[in-house]
Amino acid sequence: MRRLRQVDMRAVAGVKWDDVIHGRRHPGFFRGAPGKLAPRGNAPRTKQRIAQGGVFNVKRDYRQELEARVAFIADLLASSGAKGIVFGNSGGKDSALCGILCRRATEQVLGVCMPCQSSRNFGEDLDDGRALAGQFGIKTLVVDLTAAKSELLAAIGDRAAVSDAASANIAPRLRMTTLYAIGQSLGYLVCGCSNASEYYMGYFTKWGDGAYDFNPIADLTVSEVYAFLDFLGAPASIRQKPPSAGLFEGQTDEAEMGVRYEQVDAVMAGGSSGDPEADAIIARFHGRSHHKRAPALRYGSHQK
Repeated sequence: MRRLRQVDMRAVAGVKWDDVIHGRRHPGFFRGAPGKLAPRGNAPRTKQRIAQGGVFNVKRDYRQELEARVAFIADLLASSGAKGIVFGNSGGKDSALCGILCRRATEQVLGVCMPCQSSRNFGEDLDDGRALAGQFGIKTLVVDLTAAKSELLAAIGDRAAVSDAASANIAPRLRMTTLYAIGQSLGYLVCGCSNASEYYMGYFTKWGDGAYDFNPIADLTVSEVYAFLDFLGAPASIRQKPPSAGLFEGQTDEAEMGVRYEQVDAVMAGGSSGDPEADAIIARFHGRSHHKRAPALRYGSHQK
């Protein structure tokens, strides 16, 4: 399995550097899970009712949101002593928003595209990740994790039966390992890119994309992420394609969950999407994923 060296990241086997395309603590944020910072989301907002389905959509002042989140990131960098930020540039909506916010806060931002097996990873996702980097001046590198995953599965071999779900989750865990190897080597913080809708559903990989040093979009629903990207003028290809973790061929988030994100957002805002079947699916996802959102249990803490 390839190992990332700690001195010269440009010399890492399996790493390709793209051309660099030029282009105080804040009260609005709180500490979420242990070791993770996330925005509180208390910037000025209003609630507006949408007639269809009785869904409530939270309207935000994205200009103020932008200023508040950029200040949060800049202050975190200053207080932590970190030299910069590294994030996984997946070519998707969440990583795009995180990349833009981080780049507004500092020039020392590194986006890492980490394709792994899926043809979408090597196609439109990689293209969109590079488009984001080009438009917003984010230094980018590509680390192909396909061989690393194959070698890990080969090392396990027949010693244990790896389920399809466990195999799919290897990719996000390898990605986070890669980000922390690069981050530690460069003295950078690792930025998480999970949104509030995914968090509510438990639609993230524990110790994969669920692990990070801070998360500047943790309080935003999928609907709000898209609205924010519209405000920022992010590449249309990123804003228009179906959300997908790219864990296997043809995978999309909504098809895998069996509900639409707008339904999830409606349940989070008003308690119902207007579709009992969808509400039941959302309640089931939320209930069975409690362990993902809870901190790891330590002996002695259960007695307090």
